[in-house]
Amino acid sequence: MSKVLGGRYRVLTGKQKRFLRSLGNEMVPILQVGKGGIAETVVAQADEALEARELIKGRVLPNSSEEPKTVAAELAEQTGSELVQVIGRNFLLFRQSKNKPGIDLPN
Repeated sequence: MSKVLGGRYRVLTGKQKRFLRSLGNEMVPILQVGKGGIAETVVAQADEALEARELIKGRVLPNSSEEPKTVAAELAEQTGSELVQVIGRNFLLFRQSKNKPGIDLPN
């Protein structure tokens, strides 16, 4: 199961996911998905945020009719990012920046 990240195929290892989870632990959700679901604006916002930050935290609001795991997986697929974690209604997405990578993943 490979995803395209930054124009090349990559599968995150367990060690890399642990590293990204530790970075995301203190993050505040910057992306919110509500009852409207995943609209084009949400995908565009996530795409821009991933290019700028590489790692983003999102939240599925309680008024959404969809399950957080489903929303996070669909958003990861539409943005070409890797779903790192889903806990409760929060999720982490990672995609290495094409222009200026800032997060150095462990091997």
